[in-house]
Parts: sequence; C-alpha cells; structure tokens
Amino acid sequence: MTRVTRDFGDTMQREAVPAVSSDVVFASARFPNYKIGANNQIMETKDDPKVLSMKEVVARETAQLLEQHNRLSVRDLASKFEKGLAAAAKLSEEARLREAASLEKHVLLKKLRDALESLKGRVAGRNKDDVEEAIAMVEALAVQLTQREGELIQEKAEVKKLANFLKQASEDAKKLVDEERAFARAEIEDARAAVQRVEEALQEHERMSQASGKQDMEQLMKEVQEARRIKMLHQPSKVMDMEHELRALRAQLAEKTRQYLRLQKELTRTKKGGENVPHLYELEGNETLGSYLQIQPCSDNAPEVSRCAIQWYCVSSDGAKKELISGATKSVYAPEPFDVGRILQVDIISENEHITLSTAGPIDPAAGLGTYVEALMRKHDTEFNVVVTQMNGSHHPTESIHVLHVGKMRIKLCKGKTTIAKEYYSSSMQLCGVRGGGNAAAQALFWQPMQGHSFVLAFESERERNAAIMLARRFAFDCNVCLSETYI
Repeated sequence: MTRVTRDFGDTMQREAVPAVSSDVVFASARFPNYKIGANNQIMETKDDPKVLSMKEVVARETAQLLEQHNRLSVRDLASKFEKGLAAAAKLSEEARLREAASLEKHVLLKKLRDALESLKGRVAGRNKDDVEEAIAMVEALAVQLTQREGELIQEKAEVKKLANFLKQASEDAKKLVDEERAFARAEIEDARAAVQRVEEALQEHERMSQASGKQDMEQLMKEVQEARRIKMLHQPSKVMDMEHELRALRAQLAEKTRQYLRLQKELTRTKKGGENVPHLYELEGNETLGSYLQIQPCSDNAPEVSRCAIQWYCVSSDGAKKELISGATKSVYAPEPFDVGRILQVDIISENEHITLSTAGPIDPAAGLGTYVEALMRKHDTEFNVVVTQMNGSHHPTESIHVLHVGKMRIKLCKGKTTIAKEYYSSSMQLCGVRGGGNAAAQALFWQPMQGHSFVLAFESERERNAAIMLARRFAFDCNVCLSETYI
C-alpha cells in the first residue's frame, strides 16, 4: 500500500513558522515570561519596572534593619523582627511560586522543542534551516532557564538563611523583652516597698507628733489655768466686773422699757381724749413673744378683775381686722407665734363700765426663735420634755417628765416606753397656747389630739413652747392641714 503524504516543502508558509534570528540579545538577566497568543504564536510579556527582584528586596530589608537596630527600643525591635520574619515567609512563598512557574516553562520549552523536531523531519531546504535555528534558540533558552533556576536556588537558600536569622533574632528579642519586663516588675515592687516604708515612717512620726503636741497642749492649759488662779487670788477679775456691769445695764434697760411703755400708753389715752375718763386698769408685761400680759387695777375705785367679763382680741397692725381669741377670758394672756406682728386688745366689762385696753404696738418676735425652728425643721422628729398639768380638763397630780414628739406626720406623747397619746395631723386636732394660767402661761400649751381627749403641757422654757407650736403648725401645713386654735 502506498501512503500519500503532503509535500510540506512547497506549501509551508513563512507566517506559520516565523524565522528566528540567531543573534539573540537578552534585555535582562532574568528569563522572560512567555504566553501563547493568536495563531499559536509565542508572545513575550513586558516586565513591570516597579517590581523588585527577590535579592533586592532582601538587601533593602536587611539594610533597614541594620540601620534602625541602634535606635529601636527592645519592644520595637521585637516587633520589627516579627515583621521581618513575616516578610521572609512571604519571600519564600514567592520563591516557591517562581519555582513552579520555572517548571512550567521547562515543560513548555520541551514541548516546543519536540514540536520543532517533528517539524524538522517534515520540511526541507531553507525552512529546515530555520527550524534548526529555532531548535538552537530553544536550547539556548533552556540553558539560560537552567542558569536562572540555579540563581533561584541560591536566592532561596539565602532567603531561608535570612528567615532562620530573623526567627532567631525574634526569639532573642522576645527573651530580652521578658527579661526587661521581669526587671521592671522587680524595680516596681522595690519602689512600692520603699514607698510603703516611707508612709509607715511618716504615719509613725505623725502619731508621735500628735501625742507630743497633745501632751504639750494639756501642759500649757494646766499652766494657763494655774496662772489664772494665781491672778484671781491677787487681783479682782475684770471679767467679773464686766458681768456685773452688764447685769446692771440690763436692769436699767428693762426699767427704761417699762417707763417707755407706760408713757406711751398715757400718750395714747391722751390722744384719744380720755383725760376725763377714770384710769382704772392697765396692761403690764413685755409686749414680746415669750412673755405674758396681765390686767392690773391702777385705781382704788376699779372693780375686782375676777368679777368682770374679759375678752382678748387680736387686731391687725393697721386696725382693719379684729379677731376674737377663743378661750382668752382670763386676766392673763401669753402671746403665741400667731400673734406676732399684731396688736392685742382686751375688753373689760363690769356692771357700770366697759373699758378697752390694748398694747402700745404689735407683738415683737422672740430673738433667734425663727432660726431655731428652721434648724428643727430639718429633723424628722423633735423631742420636747414636758409635764402634764391637766388631762381632759382635770388637774393631773403627777408631775413626772413626759416626752412630746413633734414629727412630720404626727404628734406623740410618751412616758418612758409607754405611749400616752398619738395622732396624725387632721382638721380635728387643736393646738394653741394656754389661755390664762398665771405667770406660767408663757410656758404651757393646750393640745387636743381628738374629741374628748385633751392635755395641758408645761415646757421647760418659753422658747421650747413657742418652737413646738410653730413646728407642729408648719408640719401640719405641709400635710395640707390647718390646726385649729379653738380653745375649749
């Protein structure tokens, strides 16, 4: 059988296998990258001028590390070694990828050489020479690729060596950091111990100074007291003289005040045209909260006060409003906080006479009472020592001490641990000063917690009595309750 083959010598075109020149000049020492283009043509890709070789990258990193080694701290140096180790690992990975690419290039060149060898047997003449030249060119490229692989193997060894060096340096840096940290901790502990010792020494010194100063102060006070005692034995005390002078001045001031009130009352009666009216009664007492006013006869023709009908009134300072004081039908009346700033007036009615007396001016407040009550308002409960003089209108013979609790919500009367009475603020509760009672009226108040249950309580002082009234009314007002002042 005869096999018919195609004559490639006449039909082979130059475009199918381009001519390869023998004088090849490589632009760089690196093996160029190739790719298969259109019509199975081998095309060379352009290298990126910005891409550095592996050797240049390693050299630059090493130079930077050596340059910064002297000025980096221990922590920064360890961090830099860590970064260098990561860069070395990255370079190793790139070398591995390049080795794989080189292997692919070897396979490609081998396939190309095999194709040219098979083509060489099919062509003749000039085309055969061109194929031989192409085969020589491929062999030259294979030799250069082998040399490049040797260089890559050398660079890979250098990179591996650099990676081992960086790894060892990183471990040394970590060890150095740990040593420095341990040393710093030891220094800190020593400093803390020293500071603690200094603080203990200062505290001990301060305690000794305070004890010494206290002893010196006590000794000095004893010496001063002894000096005062010796001085008082040898000469009169100026302080005692000043106290006597103050007492005398107070007595003179009280006498002048009484004279002033008497003259003011006479002047008032004169202005009212009462010269021809017989002067039968007058009001005695200081017109101040904490005192009491008493009707006194000033003429032999005056009827006895006990036989007259008496009624006290509270008049506004301008005289426009006049209110009857419930239960105030005695010859003695002690002003209470509600009367401050108002004029007190009393009507005396006998068989043939109807006499009206009034204070010379409004009732003055007690000095310091307002500030005292404001301080008590801050407490939840205030206690007052009292004595029960009357209970439910009857005289109470026992004069034992009771405690009156005035709280924000209720009033409670106790004797020891026993509660006598306790009631919350309500409109049925009554609280006011005692009407009558002689010279003790300024220290007593009337309290009715509920219907049919009442007390008359005597306080230790006029100030305590007025403070209790003001405090209870303020707390009741905060509870939207107005305490009744009706005296039964």
